[in-house]
Amino acid sequence: MATKLTNKKPLFGNNVSHSKRRTNRRQNLNLQAKNVNGTKVLLTNREWRSLKKDI
Repeated sequence: MATKLTNKKPLFGNNVSHSKRRTNRRQNLNLQAKNVNGTKVLLTNREWRSLKKDI
């Protein structure tokens, strides 16, 4: 099982159809399972890119 490091939460909003009907939607995080120092962690893609830049 991978450890989740981020405290971010999904975004919520509305799908809007052509007739302007609104239904709930959810934008999930782009979580990636990566090995960092031999430990499997769940990172968002943005966090992974910034970690790669520091390495």
